[in-house]
Amino acid sequence: MAKKKISRVIKIQQKAGEASPATVGKDLGPVGINLMEFCRQYNAATQGQRGFVVPAVITVFEDRSFQLATKMPTTASLLRRAAGIESGSARPGHQSAATITREQLREVAKAKLSDLNTTDLDAAEKIIAGTARAMGLTIKA
Repeated sequence: MAKKKISRVIKIQQKAGEASPATVGKDLGPVGINLMEFCRQYNAATQGQRGFVVPAVITVFEDRSFQLATKMPTTASLLRRAAGIESGSARPGHQSAATITREQLREVAKAKLSDLNTTDLDAAEKIIAGTARAMGLTIKA
């Protein structure tokens, strides 16, 4: 059986389980894939991760079929869940949005370790701490 020829690879970030043709239409409409089928597959794949923003990589083939691969939730959405807030600070560095503990930071780092460019948990914590500071979160020891 011959391999399908890849037409395009698209990356999107969407709330888990909440994809609809209205929310993904401007990104996926021009490539000509079936939007309802994409939404059905994406919502089924991310059903257990509701409340997070989950990136997806869509490989579109020349015959307009596609292959969907979901990734781990974004670091920012994991940090928002750990801190119990809806969004980060409007003025990071000036106003604090919330406070998280080192243990919460370590849990987020463990969850994201496979996506980061390190295998060391301490280095992963530093990367996640940088994202937390950029969101206006305070880290207490």
